[in-house]
Amino acid sequence: MQTEFSHRPSYTHLTVELDDGESIIAEPGAMVGHSPTVSIETSTSRDGLLSSAKSMLGGESMFANEFVAEGGSGTVTLAPSAPGDVMEHELDDETLYTTDGAFLAATPGIDIDSELGGLKSMLGEASLTPLALKGSGTVFVDAYGGLERLDLDAGESYVLDNEHLIAWDDTVDFETRSVGGLKSSLFGGEGLVFEFTGPGTAWYQTRDLDAFVSVIQPRLPSGN
Repeated sequence: MQTEFSHRPSYTHLTVELDDGESIIAEPGAMVGHSPTVSIETSTSRDGLLSSAKSMLGGESMFANEFVAEGGSGTVTLAPSAPGDVMEHELDDETLYTTDGAFLAATPGIDIDSELGGLKSMLGEASLTPLALKGSGTVFVDAYGGLERLDLDAGESYVLDNEHLIAWDDTVDFETRSVGGLKSSLFGGEGLVFEFTGPGTAWYQTRDLDAFVSVIQPRLPSGN
């Protein structure tokens, strides 16, 4: 499998070249197009790769599209629903956690799980039910805006707003807390934050989609 990114970072477009027999699974609506040698199968699950019940808990669709190259190599092009960047991340018997709706695509060998026990409960106040992308293979995660990687050394910490957080690996520690009091939450535009402590890595997006919606909403025509 070969991948190529274009129009980065604002309107990232992902082209995946599949050899005969290779496949990739992606969220519905992610497809831009594909070659005639690529077939599509839509299902609610695929051998445990994407369980519909689990993925719905994580903010993902209950369906997924599997693209398979048959009778020769082929290409499929994918793009996220919101303008922004896409990252390609390799897992080797590892786990990557992503926030709601950030999953774009994955290769076979990746299990997608949102039954995270205490972690799910811990993030309930942030309205987040993270997905755990587990196994060996390639995952693609999208963001609204640009994507930044935060590498932390042992004992090093950094605080991220929950609306900017996209993903983190299973080696980094974190805790959540509210910022300030009622005044800062209501008028300062800040609410819950994550404090990550290394060693490990977290990724964040450079724009907040909810904040953008709040800016344009007053300018939209009213129902009257």
